Amino acid sequence: MKSNKNITTFEEHLTKQYGPIGSERRTEFEARAKSFVIGELLKEERLEANLTQEELADRIGAKKSYISRVENGKTDIQLSTLFRLFEFGLGKRINIIIE
Repeated sequence: MKSNKNITTFEEHLTKQYGPIGSERRTEFEARAKSFVIGELLKEERLEANLTQEELADRIGAKKSYISRVENGKTDIQLSTLFRLFEFGLGKRINIIIE
């Protein structure tokens, strides 16, 4: 049987690549990663609702370019805008869990 001594956990990889949890570089990476996830969720739900970026933008009073930036993880999003996008724009509910 082979030994698993050389296996790196995901957490170890992140620490090596971006520094320990709480470091500036790690925090920046995690924020970008979460922006990416939110963008992917938004795009998935928008496509499921058969809406274009422009149609979703019109529903919440935004510009198509803003929807594109959110979907591509290129902009920070305010919590109020997140709720407007999903709840008003797409008719979905958002639940936030803080651990």
